[in-house]
Amino acid sequence: MADLFSLTVDSRLEHLGEISDFVGQAARASGLNANQINDVEIAVDEACANVIEHAYHGRADGTIDITCERRGKKFVITIQDFGERFDPRRIAPPKTRVPLAKRNVGGLGLFFMRKLMDKVDFDFSPKHGNRLTMVKKIKSKSNGATPNRR
Repeated sequence: MADLFSLTVDSRLEHLGEISDFVGQAARASGLNANQINDVEIAVDEACANVIEHAYHGRADGTIDITCERRGKKFVITIQDFGERFDPRRIAPPKTRVPLAKRNVGGLGLFFMRKLMDKVDFDFSPKHGNRLTMVKKIKSKSNGATPNRR
């Protein structure tokens, strides 16, 4: 039987630390190793910061619902909001090979989410709002480092 962890917060940047702690605890309880927990925390932080900044335009009157669940060998995170609709196809890939001085500020959140997670899906419906589902495959409990070989 899978454990379901859930948290609802209002759309304020001050909640990002609480969200990170919540996701980290759920990931740890679900068997992710230290590197995977770090990846998940960063991806969720980016996603929630984007919800606050873009979906709610910095307004604190919105809600963000986060659920985490282990499903077999997968850790599944769902982030739901009722802010402005988000279409990931409208986001151009970042120019990561361009020198830093020539890049636009921001625009890497979606890129990082896709790099850090095994699966990232967006869905929108008028009834359920924006729903982001991210999946991380669960590996062994080790820290992810390769052991020394002789």
